[in-house]
Amino acid sequence: MEAFLISTGIVALAEIGDKTQLLAFILAAKFRKPWPIILGILLATLANHGFAGAVGSWVTTVLGPQTLRWVLGLSFLGMAVWTLIPDKFDEKDAKLAHFGVFGTTLIAFFLAEMGDKTQIATIALAAQFKAFFAVVAGTTLGMMIANVPAVLLGSRIAHKMPVRLVHTIAAVIFAVLGVATLSGMGERFGF
Repeated sequence: MEAFLISTGIVALAEIGDKTQLLAFILAAKFRKPWPIILGILLATLANHGFAGAVGSWVTTVLGPQTLRWVLGLSFLGMAVWTLIPDKFDEKDAKLAHFGVFGTTLIAFFLAEMGDKTQIATIALAAQFKAFFAVVAGTTLGMMIANVPAVLLGSRIAHKMPVRLVHTIAAVIFAVLGVATLSGMGERFGF
């Protein structure tokens, strides 16, 4: 349960102001059909984070415990720094309209998530917790928590989010995970 809750919270916070959330705002404004957009986001995230979770689970089979601890600890610290860097959205990510609302969303979200901080976080969390399903379910729920309101409420909430504060909180959580992992404290607390 801990892996699920931490994965949900950290990705929901990290996703605020992320390029995929900006993509959700743009798709919602462009198509004005929230349910195919939400379904596209869900399926793209499940596919992307499922792959990332599998990579994270696989990493635990090829790295020894000490090496894994250092890789994960440094990865979490790197994620803390990366979370503080504002994302830039590339308009070409939303220009796939000939695939329809659902297809455009599915393709655009899957591609936008490749190498994104939430995908990298999913890899690290799956390796850290050794709980593939809990992590993928949690990171997917975190994506939905951040993106569904963006689709449904669009521009009414875009300017009211304290993005910098939310990113700072996510960065602190990543940093705490990094320090706990490097110091070995994470093992004592179940992560």
